[in-house]
Amino acid sequence: MTPDERQRGRRQLYEMMGELPDRHRPIEATTIAQEQREHWVLEKLVLDLNGIEPVPAYFVRPNTTTGPLPTILYNHAHGGNYVLGKDELIDGRSALQAPPYAQALALQGIAALCIDTWAFGERRGRTESEIFKKMLWSGQVMWGMMVYDSLRAMDYLVSRSDVDADHIGTLGISMGSTMAWWVAALDERVKVCIDICCLTDFQALIDAQGLDGHGIYYYVPNLLKHFTTTRINALIAPRPHLSLAGNFDRLTPPDGLDEIDGHLKKLYGKFNASDRWELLRYDTGHFETAHMRSSILSFLQNWL
Repeated sequence: MTPDERQRGRRQLYEMMGELPDRHRPIEATTIAQEQREHWVLEKLVLDLNGIEPVPAYFVRPNTTTGPLPTILYNHAHGGNYVLGKDELIDGRSALQAPPYAQALALQGIAALCIDTWAFGERRGRTESEIFKKMLWSGQVMWGMMVYDSLRAMDYLVSRSDVDADHIGTLGISMGSTMAWWVAALDERVKVCIDICCLTDFQALIDAQGLDGHGIYYYVPNLLKHFTTTRINALIAPRPHLSLAGNFDRLTPPDGLDEIDGHLKKLYGKFNASDRWELLRYDTGHFETAHMRSSILSFLQNWL
């Protein structure tokens, strides 16, 4: 895949996301509060990313340095918990290891930003189904609007003087995992991608009758006519990409993992970058294990 082919692929994928706001509109950020924690500083923010509704966010940075810092765009999960949202970054969730990623990253000298996505955290009030239906009527795609906000969050990150724009990664579990590989595929400013428990091959999910495992937010009209999971993830190559999956996880059917891994191994090999793609599989379900957490932090230290 040539650079021009990858750029065409990104444009095509972006166009699949429905009618989106102006990508270049100015971003406004308001600091609501700043709190000192034991290992990190928490900034509570409200961002104007889309011109439609405010986007509450947390920015956390180690309290031992001011930057510019390597930074993670952290993507929160779904899990049917519409209250948690961005608080996952600072409080964790049952599917994740302790400590929460705010502390784990700060101890590694890494900052992080997490936004509430549509329907979650401080943006809740309308149901996911209600938002999806209203957007569908308006020519919008809920997942597209979610990804758009994440791309604009990247725009915000690179504007900060305490962020090292050459060392930005993205990670998340479940819905946050899917967001990680979509954002990394679409935005080359993402230097490292880590997805936990949701590298889902679309056809394998259909074959396993697993479509209801994802919320309605997940489904993009006409996507299967143009993209496979492998083709989207190929847009990340040759940048470092770590994927972690449970063999008993219904959202990542094993046959689909085999398919994606086989293609990406060949692709990264063509780039002479075989060490930059890794799929770690465990005989577990839909959650992060202690070994996963250790591998993630090691991967970040090596590549971010």
